[in-house]
Amino acid sequence: MPFGDFEDSFRAYEPAKIAVLPVPYDKTSTWVKGADKGPQAFLEASFALENLDLETGTEVYRQGIATLPSVTADATPEALCDAVQQATGRIWDDGKFPVTVGGNHTVSIGAIRAAAKRFPGLSVLQLDAHSDLRSEYEGTPLNHACVMNRAQECASTVQVGIRSMCSEELPFAAKSRIFYAHQIYDSEKWFDEALGALSEKVYLTIDLDVFDPSVLPSTGTPEPGGLSYYQVLHFLKRVFAAKNVVGFDIVELCPNPSDKASDYLAARLAYQLMTYKFL
Repeated sequence: MPFGDFEDSFRAYEPAKIAVLPVPYDKTSTWVKGADKGPQAFLEASFALENLDLETGTEVYRQGIATLPSVTADATPEALCDAVQQATGRIWDDGKFPVTVGGNHTVSIGAIRAAAKRFPGLSVLQLDAHSDLRSEYEGTPLNHACVMNRAQECASTVQVGIRSMCSEELPFAAKSRIFYAHQIYDSEKWFDEALGALSEKVYLTIDLDVFDPSVLPSTGTPEPGGLSYYQVLHFLKRVFAAKNVVGFDIVELCPNPSDKASDYLAARLAYQLMTYKFL
């Protein structure tokens, strides 16, 4: 299933400026299972989107949004990360803007590695409830709880919305580059500080549990005290305006048949960020 309900002429890969890569992976999930169903739910919800963005008065689909075949999900974490790295690398090499859709957060490791190889001095901006800084978890360094530790191996990092971590992660936490939810929930004064910590080229990874569960409950590891929809959008609009965002991923949608709003929020968020990129 392709992303969005628009004419086929805007789905063709060659002229498209945007490429959506579904990665239905769940093998390293550690609590609620089902993130492998996230990409399909995301794509189905995208058909309910209105193509006109009221905030900007634009229709980003006219830039062309191609949807690629899913990356094989039945793989070891190592094979999965390699496959995503190769797939996103091809998208960049073809001169397109990649939007990777998970699947759990392990999906992001390959995309981050591919970005770091192509964009020297890259920063990785993480929006997430969890710091994901473990060096290893449940027998693998490629667990979803290790994503930002792996990111630190190839890029600088900035983390936003964090409200859960363990003592093992503290040695890897850069205090000036983590913006904890309890410190930022009632203000936008931190925006400039976060922007200042980013380099010119930014890869964005969004774990949907950055949102408060009252906003988006359908995720594998929900955590109270999260950010609101417009708080996230106001910040990311600033990021896209000030920096060269080279790609992004949205991960950890864990669909619930009785909660279509979460699926729709994920699709709407992706379309909004595409819009900010191509204003």
